[in-house]
Amino acid sequence: MQDDEHWMGVALDEARRAAEEGEVPIGAVVVCDGVEVARAHNRRESDRDPAAHAEFLALEAAARRLGRWRLTGCSVYVTLEPCLMCAGLMVNARIDRCVFGAPDPKAGALGTLYDVHDDPRLNHAFLVEGGVRQEECAEVLRAFFRARRAARKAEGPGDA
Repeated sequence: MQDDEHWMGVALDEARRAAEEGEVPIGAVVVCDGVEVARAHNRRESDRDPAAHAEFLALEAAARRLGRWRLTGCSVYVTLEPCLMCAGLMVNARIDRCVFGAPDPKAGALGTLYDVHDDPRLNHAFLVEGGVRQEECAEVLRAFFRARRAARKAEGPGDA
């Protein structure tokens, strides 16, 4: 559990970087055999790419660094519960484990809306641990959207 707390802290650092760049603050890190392999944060706005989710980018970078698409032996730490796309990528990448911070009631695919990690119809299953540093992860998101709403309100109607 102590390692989970540490690695979620790394993912939180990435989430804060995303917020500084005006991106929805979600961060991820891929760890293999206790060593950081890759980290990333959301870049959908910057890259104009609907697939540029933190965990998606981190998994792609991990595959490049390790020189293999099968990421067995790897764990993914992400500040928000992965969506269907990212959970599907985790199945296809054959990760061992995903640890997330805050659950996602609108899109969570690892226990909230779906159980992609443990669907017997799929060719791979992996372990999931949710709620690690949950309040801290959720607060980073809340603060970002609070600031975004305040900025829009300050613009006033018709100033867009």
